[in-house]
Amino acid sequence: MKAILVIADGMADRPLKKLDWKTPLEAARKPSLNHIANTGVCGIMDPISPGLPPGSDTATLALLGYNALKVYSGRGAFEAIGSGVNVLPDDVAFRCNFATVDNNLVVSDRRAGRISNEDASKLAESLQKIELEKHSDAVFLFKNTIQHRASLVIRGPKLSTAVSDSDPEKIGEEVSEIKPLDESREAKLTAEVLEELMQKFHEVLKQHAVNKERVKRGLPPANIILCRGAGTIPNIKPLSQTYGISAVCIGAAPLIRGVCKAAGMKLIDVKGATGTPQTDFMAKAKATVQALKTNDFVLLHVKATDVASHDGNIKQKIELIEKIDSMLGYVLNNIDLGSTYLAVTADHTTSSLTRDHEGDPVPIAITGPYVRCDDVEKYDERACAKGGLNRIRGVDLMPILMNLIGKTKKFGA
Repeated sequence: MKAILVIADGMADRPLKKLDWKTPLEAARKPSLNHIANTGVCGIMDPISPGLPPGSDTATLALLGYNALKVYSGRGAFEAIGSGVNVLPDDVAFRCNFATVDNNLVVSDRRAGRISNEDASKLAESLQKIELEKHSDAVFLFKNTIQHRASLVIRGPKLSTAVSDSDPEKIGEEVSEIKPLDESREAKLTAEVLEELMQKFHEVLKQHAVNKERVKRGLPPANIILCRGAGTIPNIKPLSQTYGISAVCIGAAPLIRGVCKAAGMKLIDVKGATGTPQTDFMAKAKATVQALKTNDFVLLHVKATDVASHDGNIKQKIELIEKIDSMLGYVLNNIDLGSTYLAVTADHTTSSLTRDHEGDPVPIAITGPYVRCDDVEKYDERACAKGGLNRIRGVDLMPILMNLIGKTKKFGA
């Protein structure tokens, strides 16, 4: 027996007036998702706990069976290792955005117009050439990932994750000053190094030819780096040791790849997988089918629905759900349904109205040869809530799947 877990990032939503109080999932045409619900067992799931909006990092940790409240050590390291940056145990890593600010450092666009990978790469190359003056014993690695996203790793003696973010996380607000969050020398040093870097980055970006060209084209300049989520590599037990399985991740988002790598999963690169709405859905479906032949567990992650939600693009979100549905149709038609369990969920609710993660539960459906099918006929937030799984936590999902494929051990005599 084998299992596939499909995570559609931010696919769950709230009812919207523009959709006659339906959610995008309820409004979308989705025969494959409905088939999975109709032939499986359904429920709703709180990724962390009821009412708590999770990040994609903590939610994915939970969906892989880890208690995120205990093992989470910050987002930055996941983002870095997922993008191929080598992070050492004493390094401190940050998640970064290319962003746009005015002359008073007030943020007007936290994503610099979702800058292209090409422009971001040119800017990142220039930033990596910067030399620290006040703290020359520290070194850094800066790498752009997808569009506006980037990773920053600081390496040096006596660093700390106890520093504040520079990202105010809202437009119309001034870039935040980076401060130590405790009284330690390590926190003070790290804050000073990071503040020096951010200032030097800003000076380079303001004058960069790429940004001058962007302004000429009417595009927002990527003239500052916002950083947040200081983190280190978490100490977690690999899935292979917990369940005795071979597990792989198919996804383009560096954050998710980082979480999966920390969990000991093999990362599979898929040509055309971009982590954007323009990703090649069918290439990911084919890669999933191929990976299942030689592995026990495949995680298939799609970032696109979360991107549409954060942009408040309801029409695009519906279109992306329908593309995910077609992707799942290919998977269903090309796997052995007599020996494979297929689970579909979202890592969190992302409201297309608030454009942010919310603490609402997400739908979950599992189809496979021996599930106790319920009466649910459609896959969406309200229909799945009536299913046989009832209401579970994210950390419950992996044990449920591993039990179905015979990889759990009895507790007690």
